Amino acid sequence: MLTGSLVNALGILGGCVVGLLLGKLIPEHLADAVTKAVALCVLYIGVSGMLADENTLVMILSMVIGTVLGELLRLDDGLHALGDAIERRFAKGGRSGRLSEGFVTASLLFCVGAMAIAGALESGLTGNHTTLYAKTVLDTVSSAVYASTLGVGVALSALPVLLYQGGITLCASLLAPLLTDPVIAEMKAVGSLLIVALSLNMLGLTKIKVMNSVPAVFLPLLLLRLFD
Repeated sequence: MLTGSLVNALGILGGCVVGLLLGKLIPEHLADAVTKAVALCVLYIGVSGMLADENTLVMILSMVIGTVLGELLRLDDGLHALGDAIERRFAKGGRSGRLSEGFVTASLLFCVGAMAIAGALESGLTGNHTTLYAKTVLDTVSSAVYASTLGVGVALSALPVLLYQGGITLCASLLAPLLTDPVIAEMKAVGSLLIVALSLNMLGLTKIKVMNSVPAVFLPLLLLRLFD
């Protein structure tokens, strides 16, 4: 049942190996340009998914309530603290904060998108891993690019991806009665909105605490049921 998520995590690790090797050959200015180019692609993916929204009110309420919950729980602080703790334990040399930055950025990038949600649900409900296999290809390329600039911290994101997607997959059968097409569509739309926020951070335009809004992805499960 977890085959798709496991393959996805291994793809991220493989991409990181390639990225770390290439990082020694690519000039810093070129690596920065490629990073910005990928960030623009992430922005496009997020906007495309966001515009497929079918219930704007549910998206707004999900984002507001989810962000309040995330702020109260201090999810962003927790994720960064975990990244900093890992860096203190394992990082040796290099720019301060590089390992933590790679871990946090990659974890959010690979977890909050529509494909992560849809693919994990598909794996759990039907046993079909096609979407997660397609996501693996994209994540492998992205991890190679980001590992070349942000370092080994990107590889550590494979564990949150496995836990996050695997958790959704395992819970999918239990949530099946609630996972109507409108609910799944809204979950994808909210996830895509978070991808837009993440891409703006990657471009250096904002400093949005994206992790604090992650609970919003799951609120359509409740809100659409209440509205019905």
